[in-house]
Formats: sequence, C-alpha cells, structure tokens
Amino acid sequence: MIAFNGFFIAGAIICAVAFLVAVIATAIRRYPDDWALIGAAATEVFLIVYGIAAAIRQGGGNSVAGDPLEFWGYFITALIMPPIAFFWAISEKSRWSNAVLAASAAVTFVMLFRMEQIWQ
Repeated sequence: MIAFNGFFIAGAIICAVAFLVAVIATAIRRYPDDWALIGAAATEVFLIVYGIAAAIRQGGGNSVAGDPLEFWGYFITALIMPPIAFFWAISEKSRWSNAVLAASAAVTFVMLFRMEQIWQ
C-alpha cells in the first residue's frame, strides 16, 4: 500500500487540471489557447519544485526505497515532457496540439505515480 504524500497529491491535481483543460480545448478549439499552455507550464514548474524537494529529502536521509537511478530517470523524462508539448503547441497551431498537451499531462501523471511507487 502506497501512502501518498502532499507532493504527489498536488502533482496529481495539477496534471488532472492540465489534462482536462487540454481535452476541452481539443474538443472546442482549433488552436491551443493560453489556458492549455498554462497547464503545461504549471506542470513543469511543479516538476522543478518536486525535483528540488526530492533531492533535499534524499540528501537528508529519506532515501528512495527502490532504485534511485530509476527514480531520477523517470523524473528527468517527466521533466522534459511538458516543455516539448508546450513548444509543439506554440509552433503548430492546430487542434491536435491541444491533444499533445493532454497526452503530456497524462503521461506526466503516470510517471509521477511511478516515482511515488519507487520512493515508497
């Protein structure tokens, strides 16, 4: 059983809101609007804060229960997803850019969940 911490819950909420906004934008818009792009930016800011907190926790003795290399590999992969989706969305002004933003939020959530499993 995984005991979710506040960082995971905050990340899940941010990813869910970013996902929902991007899905709605995909359904009703022809191009990405500011709200869909803000979702990707908020996800990235969260991941940066999460990474700093994880490094501090790990440095303070609260070590990863699983493989630390696997944890940080997931983190780095999750960290590069939102910027790629963001730049895709601003460079290709189409409805499908919103779908890419939604996919990025969903994949980031899955990676965050996996990082929580590895930490526990």
